[in-house]
Order: sequence, then structure tokens, then C-alpha cells
Amino acid sequence: MPTPVIAVTMGDPSGIGPEIIVKALARPDVHALCRPVVIGDAARLREAAAIVGATVTVRPVARPADGLGAAGTIDCIDLKTVPSGHPFGVMSAVSGEAAYRAIAKAAELCRTGETDAICTAPLNKEALHAAGHKFPGHTELLAHLTGTPEVSMMLVGPRLRVIHVTTHIGLVDAVAKIEPGLVERTIARGRATLVAAGLGEPRIGVCAINPHAGENGLFGHGEEATKIDPAVATCRARGWSVEGPLPGDTLFFRAYRGDFDLVVAMYHDQGHIPIKVMGLEAGVNITVGLPVIRTSVDHGTAFDIAGRGIADEGSMVEALRQAAELAVRR
Repeated sequence: MPTPVIAVTMGDPSGIGPEIIVKALARPDVHALCRPVVIGDAARLREAAAIVGATVTVRPVARPADGLGAAGTIDCIDLKTVPSGHPFGVMSAVSGEAAYRAIAKAAELCRTGETDAICTAPLNKEALHAAGHKFPGHTELLAHLTGTPEVSMMLVGPRLRVIHVTTHIGLVDAVAKIEPGLVERTIARGRATLVAAGLGEPRIGVCAINPHAGENGLFGHGEEATKIDPAVATCRARGWSVEGPLPGDTLFFRAYRGDFDLVVAMYHDQGHIPIKVMGLEAGVNITVGLPVIRTSVDHGTAFDIAGRGIADEGSMVEALRQAAELAVRR
């Protein structure tokens, strides 16, 4: 197929998104993978280029097809959402609205087939809410914009892949929400993604909720037996390679060792901590279950270093690579 066109959303313009985008798109190897088109604010990108010292030309375009896709050039659909002198490192409703409009435009471009995938820079949830958009994050926002009733978050690191049954809710609420149907659908979404990526028959390990997987009822209130066991049994009956529920403290070690291709985590921190210990610059977030391909950096807006030119673009480069590879396979 032709080189995939990736819509790169600028994220919160007060965060490190503009800087890591400029750094990533200044690299010729990125342009060899895809034709990136930034959805955001051209003036903010120029400001970021000056901050990081990148010799690039920011070129406003009306449509993705108008982009050059050439190294040294950043094609940008300019939404003109950032006022002159807008500060870095400060939460604001202006930045939240800018982030929302960028992701909404990217979803539209993917739906109409003008782009092949979305790659997102980080947004700030508080800023998003201040702008009146009451979503916990990108995952839920994109599900809303695409009319998708249920999606999953998958984190991918160099030697570990994790898909989450629940994400941006409190721990008590997460345990209450987990039920066999949701666990089964999460396993199925994760497996389908890896099969589509050419992995064959993925080996999937499913985390328990309680320490030691409940120790046969000694810990917890039987959550493993009532919430997870039926889902694992259903998946195994289909001939899938699924094992669990297994204690999280050993399952992640075994997956890192190579025993499993995918870990199913029950709640946010259970899955995020092992990936992030491996390094924020190496992780990628993939939204599984959408009608469009979406990858993202696996870190936040980093307001504490925004505007200083020191943010690492590694996760953005990897997210672009994953988006391009998924688009080619689809």
C-alpha cells in the first residue's frame, strides 16, 4: 500500500506535546515510515521548534492530501486554537479546548478515509474538563467520537504487552465493574489485535484481582471464581491459549521472560506500573476496539518541563511506528 498517512494530534498545547512532535518529525527515519500530518496549531509548532532548536518548516495545509510528507517539513492542519503568548506548563481551559478540537478533527479525518491512523500527543484531563468536555481521557473521548460502545487500553513495551479490563476509575469501582463478560470481551479484543498484527496464536495470561489469586478463597471475596474464571473457561473452550487467573506479581515476570505475549490486567495501576518501570520513552498506548487505528505516547503532559526543550521524543517516535505498522497490516 502507499505510505500510510498519520494524523498526529498536538495534545495539550501547554504541555510537551508540541516539542516532542517537532523533535520526532524532524527525524528522517519517521518520514520513511509514514506521512505525518499534525492536527493543531501551526504557530505553537513554530514556537516549539525554536525552543528545541529544530530546523524545520511548519507548513499549513487545508487537507492531508496537500501535505508534502518530506523530512524537514511539518505539515499542519492549523486549527488556530492557541492565542499568542499562551504559557507553557499551566493548566487552562483554552488548552483543554485546543486538545479536544484536535482529536475531534483527527477522528473525522480517519472516518472519511483521509488519514489511515491517529497518533496522539498527551492531553491533560483537568484542562479537558475545564473546557467542558467531561471525559476521563483520550480512550473514552475517542470511543464517544466514533460511536464505539466499548474499547480497551493496550500498553506495549519492548518486551511486554498489557491490555486493561478497567482503566480510569477508582480501585473500588474497578473491582465492582469487573464481570465475566467484560473480561471475556477484553481478552478477545487483545487477541484479535495481536492476530491482526501477525502474531499467530497469542499466549495470553490473565491477572487475578487479589494477592496470590485469592489463595483458594483465603483472600478477597471469591472474585477470581465469580468474575474471572468463567471468562477464561469460555475463551479456552474456543481453543485460545489463555491461562489464569494468575497472581500479578509473578505473571508480569513470566510475561517479561517470554512465557506470554499478552497480559490482561484487571485495573489501571496493575497494568501501568510494570510497563512504566521499563521506561516512559519506550511505551506506546493503543486503543483497541475502535473503528480507527489510534496509538499514543505512554506519558502525560509533563507541565513541569514543558517549554524547556528537554522532553524525550522516544515514545512519540515509537507510537508513530506502531501506527504506521498497524495501518499497513489493516
